[in-house]
Amino acid sequence: MVSNRKSPIPARHRSRHARHREAQPRRTGSGEAGGRNPQSASRVAAVIVAAGQGTRMGITAKKQYMMLGDRPVLAHTLLAFEKCDAVEEIFIVIPRGDDPFCKKEIIDPLRPIKPIHLVSGSATRQESVYNGLKAIDGRFGLVVIHDGVRPLIKSDRITECVGVAKKYGGCILAVAASDTIKTVDEHDRVIATMKRHTIRMAQTPQAFDYNLILGAHVAAQKKACVGTDDAELVELCGEVVKVIPGDPYNIKITTPEDLKLAEALLAYR
Repeated sequence: MVSNRKSPIPARHRSRHARHREAQPRRTGSGEAGGRNPQSASRVAAVIVAAGQGTRMGITAKKQYMMLGDRPVLAHTLLAFEKCDAVEEIFIVIPRGDDPFCKKEIIDPLRPIKPIHLVSGSATRQESVYNGLKAIDGRFGLVVIHDGVRPLIKSDRITECVGVAKKYGGCILAVAASDTIKTVDEHDRVIATMKRHTIRMAQTPQAFDYNLILGAHVAAQKKACVGTDDAELVELCGEVVKVIPGDPYNIKITTPEDLKLAEALLAYR
């Protein structure tokens, strides 16, 4: 089933309370940004962001449509969410005008049972995510946001992320840093060495209470803030985001080398 829906604030500015308090189970209600029908509170939707042009691949083909094994990259991603029982409906944000191609080449061959909605993306990832959130229109209480070019995500990681987000309001996957991390200045001179045991490299999916993430995006627009991921926008609102272990195989395909690695990992699985 397919439908079509067209459609830095520095860390020092965050409240001290938000930076240091422990995560507590979060209560949400109709008084928050957007509001929602109480019946939608337990429903979960996924927003798969696949509106990029793939400029870093160095080719004209869009990376989300490139073949990985026997199907396109985006089809692998969609299949993981189709198989995940925690997700009820899926919204795929794609480049404007790609609806016919996406339906024919990505969706139809999978014969999904879940409703699949196609949403037109915008110039930036953040704007594209916002388009997906608007398409949901408050009909779901929780949203899972995932990069369309992370095709090796496992359904159990999605399920755990959703479960933790239901309790705390926000949850992301992340992997521990294995290398030493240096902070440098504009001249590539080392300023500081980070404490590696505190460093996590964020992945997607990232799951949030719908009103929380929608409000965070609206606030970011008002402040002309561009985050590196959706969790950062929530953090800047003073909210706590829980972190659970990610998967080193859950790579993001942005270069030809990434695609070759994904092919090897897919064969290994």
